[in-house]
Amino acid sequence: MSSAGLPPSFQLLIPAVPVVVTGARQAVILTPDGELETLPLPEAARRLRGERPMVCHLPNVAARLKVPPFMAYDVLELFAFVRPARFCLPTVGGLAAACGLDAPVSPEDCAQTLVQVVRRLLHELPQEARWSQAKGRGVAWAMTRGGWPWGPSVLAAWGEQGEMPHSHRVLSGMRVWEHLPEFSEHAPESPPGTAPVDPAEARTRLGQLLGTAAEDRPQQADFASACSAAFAPRHVEGEPHVVLAEAGTGVGKTLGYIAPASVWAEKNEGAVWISTYTRNLQRQLDAELSRLHPDPVEKARKVVVRKGRENYLCLLNLEESINRLSHTPALAIPLGLMARWALATRDGDMVGGDFPGWLSDLVGRGPTIGLTDRRGECVFAACPHYTRCFIERSVRKARRARIVVANHALVMLVLAHGGTVGGGEEGPQIATRYVFDEGHHLFDAADSAFSAHLTGQEAAELRRWLLGSEETGRSRARGLKRRAEEVLADNVDALDALDAALAAARCLPGPGWLNRLTEGAPNGPTERFLLLARQQVYARSKDAGTPYSLETETAHPVPGLLETAAELEHAFDGLLAPVRELIRVIGKVLDDAAGETDGPTRLRLDSLSRSLDRRAVQPLLAWRSMLEALQQETPEQYVDWFAVDRIEGRDIDTGMHRHWIDPTKPLAGVMADSTHGVVVASATLRDGTGDPETDWKAAEGRTGAAHLPVPALRAAMASPFDYPAQTKVLVVTDVRKDDLDQVAAAYRELFLAAGGGGLGLFTAISRLRAVRDRIAAPLEDRGIPLYAQHVDGMDSATLVDIFRADHDGCLLGTDAMRDGVDVPGHSLRLLVFDRVPWPRPDILHRARREAFNGRAYDDMLTRLRLKQAFGRLVRRAGDHGVFVMLDPMMPTRLHGAFPPGVAVQRVGLATAVAEVRSFLGDYVRGSGVG
Repeated sequence: MSSAGLPPSFQLLIPAVPVVVTGARQAVILTPDGELETLPLPEAARRLRGERPMVCHLPNVAARLKVPPFMAYDVLELFAFVRPARFCLPTVGGLAAACGLDAPVSPEDCAQTLVQVVRRLLHELPQEARWSQAKGRGVAWAMTRGGWPWGPSVLAAWGEQGEMPHSHRVLSGMRVWEHLPEFSEHAPESPPGTAPVDPAEARTRLGQLLGTAAEDRPQQADFASACSAAFAPRHVEGEPHVVLAEAGTGVGKTLGYIAPASVWAEKNEGAVWISTYTRNLQRQLDAELSRLHPDPVEKARKVVVRKGRENYLCLLNLEESINRLSHTPALAIPLGLMARWALATRDGDMVGGDFPGWLSDLVGRGPTIGLTDRRGECVFAACPHYTRCFIERSVRKARRARIVVANHALVMLVLAHGGTVGGGEEGPQIATRYVFDEGHHLFDAADSAFSAHLTGQEAAELRRWLLGSEETGRSRARGLKRRAEEVLADNVDALDALDAALAAARCLPGPGWLNRLTEGAPNGPTERFLLLARQQVYARSKDAGTPYSLETETAHPVPGLLETAAELEHAFDGLLAPVRELIRVIGKVLDDAAGETDGPTRLRLDSLSRSLDRRAVQPLLAWRSMLEALQQETPEQYVDWFAVDRIEGRDIDTGMHRHWIDPTKPLAGVMADSTHGVVVASATLRDGTGDPETDWKAAEGRTGAAHLPVPALRAAMASPFDYPAQTKVLVVTDVRKDDLDQVAAAYRELFLAAGGGGLGLFTAISRLRAVRDRIAAPLEDRGIPLYAQHVDGMDSATLVDIFRADHDGCLLGTDAMRDGVDVPGHSLRLLVFDRVPWPRPDILHRARREAFNGRAYDDMLTRLRLKQAFGRLVRRAGDHGVFVMLDPMMPTRLHGAFPPGVAVQRVGLATAVAEVRSFLGDYVRGSGVG
């Protein structure tokens, strides 16, 4: 790269170390002298012992070499420093694309490309804006002091030489929060109007969004018209207008509901909340809304992506972590990368925003994702960073926005808690109009939102929230005393109640509770109860040695459990009383001193009161009810059970669980209370029994519409795709699903026949890993890279991004990944299921099966899963794909999962391979890939 325009002080310092690129069988090593060597992985691991090589994504490289992570020059870390908050796939090809370099075509090219990427990135540093360089130098010095391998190269590029600056200058460079803009307050928004949206208005707006050059999609216009009914004025309190709208893939439902939603928001000067289940759809929505507001400034004002507090960087957490660097200098590496990102990020969103998901894999979750407010410890207006807070900025923007893009979990919290979440200081955010996209997930989202768990982790988390960290030096958690006493310091009654609550909180599990349970030495009533619950689980398990989680019914408790439950119930009463008294006193303070207390203090007091109710009172009441049921009987609307949660055979939690048998009942309740109009949209709302009324009733049952006082409007628009011509469905009849050698051979031959572009879905992680180990090398030998969830050391979203960009790659994942994969085009042309994805026959499912029509309930869930998976294959008009089921026991009654006209062929493996090769051959060749 040319050095023109670079300052005289610039020095290009590329580390003289080996460059390593790993495959499934071999590793390529580029020596500092420029020689290329190809070695088997075990030999490469031995050669690299004691070296600090240059790599791309160290955790993945170490996993392939089958060695623990080691010190290395990870080029992704350099990219994250030089280009913070900018997208890059965590592969050599991804780095090359991001840097404008030619894509490498071989492992040898990859090794040489890494060096070119480093050269390009280092050349960019002195071309940064001066203010960015000034702040970056301090960060780089801090990271260098912490042992960052790239530090000398970065500092040389900026012309920094000589002795390390004084530690004060180094740490001041890390204090990036001082350079973030402050938000400003605005007058409260007026209530929105109630003007309806005429179907013709929705169609007109849709035409404006699409533009004059768009293809004619009558189904999309009909969809927009149908959705407009949800934006009519409500006639009776508690009776919202609900539209169940199924739109087949390709209809264009996103713009279809944005059209009437945006018209209503403009006419009534109010907000419409659009809720999704997956991060991918949130990103897609954000992009589509640029059609509505092409001007980025206007869009930033009128469209907000809103998430819970646990998704955003907490600046106070960042500051407290940086202040401890003198004791843990190595943390300067991840914290320096976080500091660079904090100055560049659009909105501070670390989960699905512009934070690179792969960075936590590289430098650890604690100093990255762990800096979010996952434990509800925010001190709100007492925080020195309050006016610069990413979360508070997002909250305030959402109050004034016209379209708020959120997720199901947050929306249910907002509805259930009267429009206040995160403690309440955010103020009411209740809207009257909602769109639930990916509406087929509402049942699962409600199941999570309205369940209760009296487990070690949950109870210990409540103790930690109340008492703060009890492990010196291991956590920065602030307890309730620190959050409360500053605003209640002069109130004796409040301080007495606070002290009593903190003393009573010691009935909850303390640090080390899991080890004490394992050793049979519980401390306190909660741990004694958990120990006996765990004993019951193990005593009644068919196979306690399984690596998977265990569970058992609560009936016929083991000796001593009822007495311990009664003791624990009494202990919870002892904690509830002072917490409620504290809430009462806070309310009295707010009332008595209404004219004297300043605004920030009132906000903090109100927030504290709401937090105490949501985080302490509500869980404790639910736990008391669960304990009472052990003495009596579980209410008919619930199902209770004991469980031991495990990961790969290691216990991680234990306790008692309670779920609604039908969680859409409480969901319908909060929707009736809070909303005026709701659109529930999905490509897979209805079942596929063949009977229209039965299929619609399934949609109403899974979304809560069946429990609302007024029937929902039903609307269904068929996909414009020619599925019989564009897809095939094959059921392989001669592969034994219990023989993993046969299953692996089937995957290998099918992926080879498709030339890549295959997604393999598994019902168990162990089966996925076994198949991956058997087929990775032979696929790589044919030029088909294989990526695998739970193997490659990357999060699922990153793996999908890599798979999407690699036309010839294949990806293995669990069945749960079927909804997180949105891969239009040739990158996904084959989908293979290892077994029929029947529901897991656990205690909760058994109760629901009995309540929801027995075997028909199993069939409905399975058809919907297959329907969702099949929908991944064809995402746009030119796509083609083959769906293969390796389970010969797939019954014909599940065939309704597939579109009308698509024949399900039952064939042997050899025929299936030939069909895949024949059907996809012309498609792949015509695409120019493969």
